[in-house]
Amino acid sequence: MRGLGLLSWVLMILGALALWSGCAPKELTTGAVSPLCSKEILVLEGGISVFRIKGEAPFFLKARMRIDADGAPNAYHPEDKGLDLLKHAGKPGDWQGIVTDSHGQPLIQGPQDPYPGYYISQTSLSDKTKKRTDPRRYVDARAIPYIVLPGDPRLKEASGVHPGDFAAVINTRNRRMAFAIFADQGPRGKIGEGSIALAELLQIPSSPRTGGIDGDVVYVVFPGSGNGRPRTLQEINREGQRAFRAWGGLSRLAACYPEYQWDANLITITSPK
Repeated sequence: MRGLGLLSWVLMILGALALWSGCAPKELTTGAVSPLCSKEILVLEGGISVFRIKGEAPFFLKARMRIDADGAPNAYHPEDKGLDLLKHAGKPGDWQGIVTDSHGQPLIQGPQDPYPGYYISQTSLSDKTKKRTDPRRYVDARAIPYIVLPGDPRLKEASGVHPGDFAAVINTRNRRMAFAIFADQGPRGKIGEGSIALAELLQIPSSPRTGGIDGDVVYVVFPGSGNGRPRTLQEINREGQRAFRAWGGLSRLAACYPEYQWDANLITITSPK
């Protein structure tokens, strides 16, 4: 009995030495990817890898967040005194963030509109029951948490995402998560942008002129989850939460981004204070 005990101790010591010397199984020394996150690259967008789990539709990425004011009726002004810089709406002959007439000239709000004298700011997602010249047709960046995705045909074709689909967005610096709707499209090759309202929920500096952060924001997008129409904040929270849970929720998030010490303290924010 005593001899067998000594042999056991020798084997245990040799095993420990193997671990320290690099002879241990690879998954113990390298932190192999969890089976919960068998991910593959969907597309590369502006140097950012967009991933999805093999065989699943939702895609996710980690990027910056720039702030979008589009859809807010006071976003842009002819004298450049709107919420955002006028250059972010485009330029003469190539206006993208504001509504134009048949000659390509920006339209200005009248006395019955929310902000007379300001341009009519538009978003890709809109309420088609309202006139094109009605500022209320578009998704208001001040009130609705939304994300912006690049207008890249590769991303649309690979993922099947459309304006109106939902997303979960996490500020990894403070563990705050909010749900959003895909409401606007931006330039190809640029990814990582959200509305004023989304930034406020995540406690990210929300000025379209000076706000945003340069990294550490995780976006999880759920293609096919929307109906192609603008939604209320309550609907966004309900449908976004449902899609996030179906995707795997916090467990999937932790598996895909193990560099963050995820725990049960992820704070879900559903409305501004």
